[in-house]
Amino acid sequence: MKETRSSETASSAPQSGLRALVGSVFTGDRVLWIIIAALAVISVLVVYSSTAKMAYDAHTARSTAHFLRQQVGILILCVPIIVIVHKINCRVYNRLAQPVYVLSLLLTLAVYFIGATTNGAARWIPVAGFQFQPSEALKVATILLLARRLSSCQSKIDRIRIVPSLNPFRWGRPAQRKIWRKGTRPILLPVVLSCAVIFPAHTSSAMLVFLTSLVMMLIGRVRVSELVRLVGLACAALLLAGLLNLGRSETAGGRVSTWIDLWTSSQTEKPIDRLTDTERSMIAIHNGGLLGEGAGQSAMRVEMIHPESDYAYAFFVEEYGIILAGILLMLYLWIFFRAREIFVRCGTAFPGLLVLGLALMITCQALLHVMVTVNLMPETGQTLPLISRGGSSVLFTVIALGMILSVSRQNDEHSHDTPRSESIYEK
Repeated sequence: MKETRSSETASSAPQSGLRALVGSVFTGDRVLWIIIAALAVISVLVVYSSTAKMAYDAHTARSTAHFLRQQVGILILCVPIIVIVHKINCRVYNRLAQPVYVLSLLLTLAVYFIGATTNGAARWIPVAGFQFQPSEALKVATILLLARRLSSCQSKIDRIRIVPSLNPFRWGRPAQRKIWRKGTRPILLPVVLSCAVIFPAHTSSAMLVFLTSLVMMLIGRVRVSELVRLVGLACAALLLAGLLNLGRSETAGGRVSTWIDLWTSSQTEKPIDRLTDTERSMIAIHNGGLLGEGAGQSAMRVEMIHPESDYAYAFFVEEYGIILAGILLMLYLWIFFRAREIFVRCGTAFPGLLVLGLALMITCQALLHVMVTVNLMPETGQTLPLISRGGSSVLFTVIALGMILSVSRQNDEHSHDTPRSESIYEK
């Protein structure tokens, strides 16, 4: 009897040791780790099946295994990255915010001079055989810098104006110089620069950065009157860009016209070869029904231009059904609600604003992607975070999630420093 108990104890020791090792490596919010793992598995399934059209193209010798290996390789690379990122103290990110932002901004600008152009848009810099998209880094860097700037002035944020006078002749006055120095330059200027740099190549990404930043300012207690003025100016700038045909305004206008046409005119007589990708995505969703056609059984993947990226959600619905697709959508919403729980436990502004800003960016991007597939919005080209094929998008989504987990880990360890000037609740 004693020998039996001794053997059971000996066999359980390695298991408990393994659990302790895993628990020490993957710290922070356990639920968030499970969500990330689930999205990574779904990514492999989606990319492997949806790239069949690309694999069997007569002009290429690549197979579906090529794209599978590529996606699995990216995900494997992301494992040590997210582990390292979530082990770093979030105050390090506070100190790195400005240089990281400047570097990301310069790289995004460099794309227009040395980058690769695809479909009329310059978005990528070729690096060692890979296509690097600096705008993905700039989205994360903008949230990081904005969290730093908002947190540093929490004790006086409700008295700060961020939108200066529209009359440039007044900018030399002391009151206007104060607005520029206290509000416009530290808080608003980074957001404006990021949107202006991203806008020419990817309009929807610029809008995503602006909306995320706007919500962060609201949470960071910037005066509502200032935010209303900012929204009005943004709408006017967007209209002016359209009238002057700046950036990809012509492409965006065409997409809006197509979207309106799909809602206002009958499409039943249209030949199948003239269907837009949005219409094909809605057909894919209809084909999927409740339970889906089954893995690898999608019919619309050969009709859509980018089923592995821009329309990954519709493709997922067709193969796995609306029930599992609903669960997938809930995973993205769950990321935000887990981030909210982490935010509540922070107590200080920088980690709290950083967590909510990054979670908002990920969740809003997923919602934009889903709304396009069901024609609730014009086509945007937004990928489904962590699922759609694409190295830069996956990489910086993982970095963003790693930062959220870093704050969560410090919450559990009670290792946050709490400078009084950064209290998010301070009035």
